[in-house]
Amino acid sequence: MKAARPNLSELARHLGVSIATASNALSGKGRLSPELAQRIRETANQMGYVPSQAGRALRTGRSGVLGLVLPDIGNPLYPEIAQEIERVATGAGYGVLIANSRDDISAQDKAIFQLVERGVDGIVIVPRRGTKVPETRCPIAIIDTPKTPRNTVSGDHFDGGAQVARHLTALGHTRILLIGDDPSSNVQNTRINGMRSELSDAQTVETIWIVEIEAKHGKGCALDLAAWRARGFTAFACVSDPHALRALTELQSAGIAIPAEATVTGFDNLQWSSFISPPLTTVKMNMPEIARLAIDALVTAIKDRDASDDTPSPPVTARKASVPMELVIRRSSGPAPEAQP
Repeated sequence: MKAARPNLSELARHLGVSIATASNALSGKGRLSPELAQRIRETANQMGYVPSQAGRALRTGRSGVLGLVLPDIGNPLYPEIAQEIERVATGAGYGVLIANSRDDISAQDKAIFQLVERGVDGIVIVPRRGTKVPETRCPIAIIDTPKTPRNTVSGDHFDGGAQVARHLTALGHTRILLIGDDPSSNVQNTRINGMRSELSDAQTVETIWIVEIEAKHGKGCALDLAAWRARGFTAFACVSDPHALRALTELQSAGIAIPAEATVTGFDNLQWSSFISPPLTTVKMNMPEIARLAIDALVTAIKDRDASDDTPSPPVTARKASVPMELVIRRSSGPAPEAQP
């Protein structure tokens, strides 16, 4: 039978020191001789001592837990974000509580305040599109776009869109349809604006929004992309991989060959984007770096709060770091039909 791990009082009794002395040695606090502190730490390792999370919270005022609020856990992008946030947070010594706002503003605010009530040390928030994150007494890191108030870090969505546009122009596409989901999304607007920034007046560029089409014709309705192809549009640039998959499926169902007769591009490089037929040209976000910057900023804000004597509200992370994106070219994009040999 495996022996129980000792608690702090048992460790102190074994060493013949006070509980306060043992605690100070393990936390690096107090005025102890280097020899005594080293002896206590070595003995703790030998005995398999593990600090109590509850006890540490009482002593330090920290829970050792971060919150993560996501807008829609059903969107395949957000589990990938959660995985990276959890990985980086674990490396920084934190656990993570995940809350799903279900794409609802009131649910997002409720999730944030519930995490604060549970005593998390800080919160990473990927806000629902077009919403303002409420003020709290808890350090917050926001992952969205530079235009988002109090944003901490984001992928360079504008340049990602620009890379797509340059790729389509190099392939000879002159009639391009930009496909967004919701015009209230800061991220989607930034991506589309990035595309438009690299498309010239000599090219014909139109934008459609899926929520507006579905409001008229019902959720899940066809986007009528075959009609756009019949009007001479040869490139369909989407703001996300799921929308690109929807466009690709609709075009192929109409008998339009991809990429011989039409090019489709996406955004986010989701895990399945290289497995569909044809594999999707898309833009890859550097999620490990985004997660690292968000957690670094949050941990810094937590330390600043602990070191501050001001009680009103802790510092809010606002580094506004922008992480470059990478265009991943696959077989869903090809020369415009009139440019093919």
